[in-house]
Amino acid sequence: MAIAEPPTAAAWWRSAAIYQVYPRSFADSDGDGVGDLPGVRARLPYLADLGIQAIWFNPWFPSPMADAGYDIADYRDIEPAFGTLADADALITEAHTLGIKVIIDIVPNHCSDQHAWFQAALAAEPGSPERARFWFRPGRGQDGALPPNDWQSIFGGPAWTRVPAADGTPGEWYLHLFAPEQPDFNWASPDVRAEFEDVLRFWFDRGADGVRIDSAALLTKDPELPDLASDPHPHPYEDRDDVHEIYRAWRRVAESYGGDRALIGELWIPDPGRFTRYFHDDELHSAFNFPYLCSAWDAAELRSVIDATIRIHAPVDAPPTWVLSNHDVDRHVTRYGRADTSFGMDRREHGRPVDVELGTRRARAAAMLTFALPGAVYVYQGDELGLWEVEGIPSDLRQDPIWQRTGGTDPGRDGCRVPLPWSGEAAPFGFSPAGAAAQPWLPQPAGWSGLTVQTQTGDPRSMLELYRTALRIRREEADLGDGPMRWLPSAEAVLDFVRGDSFRCVVNLSSAAVKLPRHGEIMLQSTDLVEGMLPPDAAVWLR
Repeated sequence: MAIAEPPTAAAWWRSAAIYQVYPRSFADSDGDGVGDLPGVRARLPYLADLGIQAIWFNPWFPSPMADAGYDIADYRDIEPAFGTLADADALITEAHTLGIKVIIDIVPNHCSDQHAWFQAALAAEPGSPERARFWFRPGRGQDGALPPNDWQSIFGGPAWTRVPAADGTPGEWYLHLFAPEQPDFNWASPDVRAEFEDVLRFWFDRGADGVRIDSAALLTKDPELPDLASDPHPHPYEDRDDVHEIYRAWRRVAESYGGDRALIGELWIPDPGRFTRYFHDDELHSAFNFPYLCSAWDAAELRSVIDATIRIHAPVDAPPTWVLSNHDVDRHVTRYGRADTSFGMDRREHGRPVDVELGTRRARAAAMLTFALPGAVYVYQGDELGLWEVEGIPSDLRQDPIWQRTGGTDPGRDGCRVPLPWSGEAAPFGFSPAGAAAQPWLPQPAGWSGLTVQTQTGDPRSMLELYRTALRIRREEADLGDGPMRWLPSAEAVLDFVRGDSFRCVVNLSSAAVKLPRHGEIMLQSTDLVEGMLPPDAAVWLR
């Protein structure tokens, strides 16, 4: 095989295979039932062998864990349950030794209510500089008993919480687009802007190669705080024009480190024109591709999303990204095994019948499709093991605030955050060391005994070995990663495209086997051929 030249330092994010680590659920080194950074560090050789080129860490900062770490109390330290700054430094250094970049999760829309700034704001008077860093406002109605406007929390319930005044009487309200424990920053404050630029420098100085920006479009709000029901402006707290100057400043910070630090946004913006604005004028380098993640297992829909993604990114020379699962969505093995294979944040389909065998077969083909597309790819921890969504978590063990704030009507995200199975026949499946004092923070299903890393390693038919082989080929083939692709004529419900002069991907999403095109070599296949034909829900890479 031809060996591709490695991407330049300034462009590594254009082609990288990036592995998402959810620290609480990756590996527990000390037996307290919670994953930690020493646990990740011990497993770095596993990730290097898997073939990834970067790790994206979900928030590892000190946090009361009201929202699993997305409520940050200190942006310049490590959550004690995960380790220390020295552990983070050692992990970054060792990852770099293995050729792995490190991306950390920055949460700029909000902090924890235990953050020093918010505690100072609570102690300060209305109109003070401390309160100006957040969205404190008087209420409406008699005695200010009603919230300042009608905005609702993304997690359910009102987006405002009232705090007592200095004399103990009901006082002002503060804004939180997520949980009440997550007060929103006011990005009109120069303090906030200067603080986060300094946070970026703090982590870049420690060797971080990039940041993933949570809720990147939500930072700035209309200062008039209009009611949604009556406001003609469609974006009072999403994708406002003034957010772009923030990211231009961040880009200047990143480029002051030589241009090899990546800014990656989480953008839930359906409008293509507004989406691409985040790449104009030297802002973000790339963004997550949620339409692809949410797509049904349907050839026409997938092709439409792929075409739209490439078309949107091309004018701004931004690399597309492709991802099948993450820490916020139902795992795709489960989604692909349901009658409705699409996904929406507003309609988790827990309790619906799931054909895990069918979902697994489709997930294997989907991985090959995803890794063959142009741009960067993300692998959520456990995807490579074929893990399914854990739907039967007892109510008293659930920890996602979505479950709590919706009164259990939305099952939330705990089911995709269950700790990984590494080895053994029973829980904790090597997630915690032998003789651990505590059970894993979320229960692991007994059925995962056949999906451990130990069980799948060396089994050529396993999901893990499929991922290892596919990622190796993707890394070695000069035509894969960033670059052009071209569709070829195909049968109905079949995706057929080429990358460069010698690589071809065929994915059969129909209900019948299809004949393979002429080829010189089968490089990889998601399942056995049937009399030389590609069966339904299968993929093949051809030379």
